[in-house]
Parts: sequence; structure tokens; C-alpha cells
Amino acid sequence: MPYKYNNAKRHHFKKHTYALNNYREYNQALKQRGRFDIWISDDIIKHWQHDDRVYDGTGSSVKYPDSTIEACHYIRLVYKLPLRQAQGFIENLLIKLGMDNLQCPDYTLLSKRLKQLNLTAPRFRKHERPDDKIAAIAIDSTGLNRFGKDEWHQEKHKVNAKRSWRKAHFAVDEAHFIQSAVLTDKNTMDDQVVGTLCQSIITDVEHVSADKMYDTNAVYQTLEAHFPNAEIVIPPKDNTFADEIHHSKRMSNLIGCFALGIIGW
Repeated sequence: MPYKYNNAKRHHFKKHTYALNNYREYNQALKQRGRFDIWISDDIIKHWQHDDRVYDGTGSSVKYPDSTIEACHYIRLVYKLPLRQAQGFIENLLIKLGMDNLQCPDYTLLSKRLKQLNLTAPRFRKHERPDDKIAAIAIDSTGLNRFGKDEWHQEKHKVNAKRSWRKAHFAVDEAHFIQSAVLTDKNTMDDQVVGTLCQSIITDVEHVSADKMYDTNAVYQTLEAHFPNAEIVIPPKDNTFADEIHHSKRMSNLIGCFALGIIGW
């Protein structure tokens, strides 16, 4: 990948130093990053709740006015809290402000009143079915240290032994959703599971990227079979040379990379 191009010599670069003439202001600005202020208008606090409720036979008046519900809703949005956590946060906030006589609306009441006021909180989209089309897919793998019964005995009795590892292979789209995943043993090569990963993706893909570990003719053939219209971007290995037996898209990437350089390509 391009951002890994200078990894081998990155530690040789000298760190830049800058003259700091306003240290007091700079230090104060760093401390300000961890500060948060919550300002609630006096009018909302004054009418936070109606303890003296009127019962006239047509239904009692609400205990919490709309302004209180909206204030709780906006605090919830700022800190991205679910309703229960928002209730606990606001209750603790009122205690810290010395307003023990005020109460936070229950989370069930907040849910009902927010629905009546047509106030909805943004939430992450849940994929109940695959998208009709995926713009890009990135394929990569990572190692997982397995900690099972054997490892527990090794830890308990202080016995040195080789750790057991597993490899997790993922295909992730541009929205960071995992479209496909495969778990294998540590001896399985990355390029051997590309076909299994692609079988779980039933939608069309426009772009596929991976690192140089996947630079083989078999990977290109598998990707082209599953995604015939996709642009395949895989940097060539260091010891790769031009040959007619290579896949056409692999040859195109190889020539472009050698002509423009890995960064320019």
C-alpha cells in the first residue's frame, strides 16, 4: 500500500522541531481540549418539571414540559448516548449542579414524548440485506492469538510453549462494513482464501484492492471471475517481472507501477 512505502526508512527521518514562543497559550489550549461546558438556560431549569399537577377529570397535565424533553434529547445527541445512558448522565449532572429537587424523565417517557414531538436520533444503519451495489472492496488478513484450555494451563503453571494462532481474512467495503470473513489456521496463505471470500459477496463490485501478498495470477483470475467489471488494484511483488503468462490486468498494474513508481501509480 502507498502509505507503507517509506516504512523501511521512516525511522531515519529527523523529527522536525519548531520554536514555541507562546508556551503559556499553547499549554492552556491543550488543557482546553479536555474541557466540556454544558449551559442550560435559566428558563428551562425554572420550568424543568411541574410538581403541582392538575387533575380535572380529563387527564392529568404532563410533569415534564416539551422544553425539558428537548433539552434531554439534545444532550443525548451531543454525547451519542442511548436513552438509558442519557437518563443516567442527566441524573448525575443534576446532582453535580446541586439540583437534587429536579428529576430526569424516565427513558420510557423520553421515548414516548420524543415520538410525539417527532424528534428522532440518528443511528447507524443496520444491513438486513446486502447492498445492490458496492463501490469498493479491500481484502486483508490479521493474526489472532488463540487463548484456549492449553494456553490457560501454560499461564497457570508458568510453562513456556508456542502460542497457537489463527488467521482472520476480511473483505471490507468503503463504509467499513465487513462483507465477508473467513477464519483459517496460521499456515493458510492469504491468496488461498480469496475465492471463499468472494463467494459470500453476491453483489457487483467496482473496485478491489489488496496488498502485494495477493499479487498472483490465481488471485486475479478469481477476482475477475467473480467481479468481471471491477478494477483490480494490487501492487506487484518486489521480485515480479514481466511475462506473457501473467494475467493481463496484473501485467497492466506491473507496467504502470514500474513506469510511474509505487506512489505515482
